[in-house]
Amino acid sequence: MGAARFSVGYDEAQDPLVLALDVGSTGTRGGLYDASGVPIRGSKTKIEHAFTTVADGTSTIDPDQVAGEIAQCIDHLAGLGRRPIAAVALDTFASSLVGADADGRAITPCYTYADSRCAAQVHYLRSILNEDETQQRTGTRQHTGYLPPRFLWLNATAPDVVARVARWLSLGEYAWLRLIGTTAAGTSTAAWTGMLDRHAGTWDTELCELVGVGIEKLSPIAAPRATLMPRLAVAARWPALSDARWFAPIADGFSSSVGAGTGAPHVVLAAATSGALRMLVDGDLPNLPRGLWCNRIDESRSILGGAVNDVGRAVTWLDSTLRLPDAETLRSVLFDEPTPGTPLVLPFFSGERSTGWVGESRAVIHRINAATGPLDLYRGTMEGVAWTYARMLAQMLDVIGRPAEILGTGRVSNELPGLLQLVADATGVPVTPITIKRSTLRGTALHALEVLAPDAARMPPTRGATLEPVVSRATYYHRRAERYQVLYDKVIAHAN
Repeated sequence: MGAARFSVGYDEAQDPLVLALDVGSTGTRGGLYDASGVPIRGSKTKIEHAFTTVADGTSTIDPDQVAGEIAQCIDHLAGLGRRPIAAVALDTFASSLVGADADGRAITPCYTYADSRCAAQVHYLRSILNEDETQQRTGTRQHTGYLPPRFLWLNATAPDVVARVARWLSLGEYAWLRLIGTTAAGTSTAAWTGMLDRHAGTWDTELCELVGVGIEKLSPIAAPRATLMPRLAVAARWPALSDARWFAPIADGFSSSVGAGTGAPHVVLAAATSGALRMLVDGDLPNLPRGLWCNRIDESRSILGGAVNDVGRAVTWLDSTLRLPDAETLRSVLFDEPTPGTPLVLPFFSGERSTGWVGESRAVIHRINAATGPLDLYRGTMEGVAWTYARMLAQMLDVIGRPAEILGTGRVSNELPGLLQLVADATGVPVTPITIKRSTLRGTALHALEVLAPDAARMPPTRGATLEPVVSRATYYHRRAERYQVLYDKVIAHAN
């Protein structure tokens, strides 16, 4: 079945129907899905937005703006109106933080995962914590994308605001509080804060005390099967949702991993504005590699992986900065044979996450000469992105063994399949693109369907042709990896 046929008409859709919502870095999306996990034709909606970014590391968005976008998506989808909707499920980018007052109104912006202004606090935490021990307990190391250093930074820079905060919430939690009058943190949302005890499934008391946040100011943690009870006015506003079950917000990394799969666990490469390499695993992995995270999603499963801040963001920078040729030429250049003169690029335009955890690092372009042109810089940057994925996989191999394939998902993987070829060549593992659009949104729907219709047959997502590693390129990428490592070590030493 082709990608265009991965949908169903409203009248043919199988009950129960799920209204799924996805808040990403570039927009808020929504859609209706039936019990087979297939989108209903004509139901997709999107409202674009962008983070506010400043050279000092600021990366924020207005939480009330996003709550309004979510409401608009629900208005549209619930207004289609021919059949009742059984559930509403929401994922958002992780991690995020909003401070709300006693009336539940935001008194801070939403701080996003890319806000790196708490770099000094990361260094402080590393100096006083046994970071290896903390990582094994929480699943993460200290980084500007997580909440412990952000709380310390807020205490130092905005104590008057912190004093007024009655509740600290993720963006999804805040949206639900505003729209349905109640909220909770899905287990995965809590895990992506860096403050969840992944073994117990509770807020980590040691970190909460260390950063000065009372657990009473954090939301209760809701297991994936738990649902919320909205206020009565919700049914009056959206009659099609009068009997719907509302699920606590989950992290987009959870949704992306679920949405790309076919039932069995797979290594999933996500390539959108940011990117990640992830795999669903049983249990909570007692010996977590230093460069990776392991986030609990329910009582029996976790997600192992790593993340990169800049994939689509790197493409956007290239497009806005260089005089690039047409899109077809750009797509083809990534399939060309590699050349040794290609510049080395560390693509940390908004900081590094896995595997070095240096949020304040920035992009480096190395070995430019008078003959270097836009296509060389383009190819070099994309090779740098592929190298970051390869670094993550190298550490995952110690835990999961060599996978048979990697599944490629996300807007950039569909628009630039050559990036997946670079990853295949750099890792030596075949990469198969998942060609459906909005696999993260589908994963959010499947999260609800696991509860509502656990026995219903799911339609597998459509796939493109598998991109096999080109054996003759292995030596080139091995040597490039060695040179990248030398450059990386120097950059990280400077950043630290």
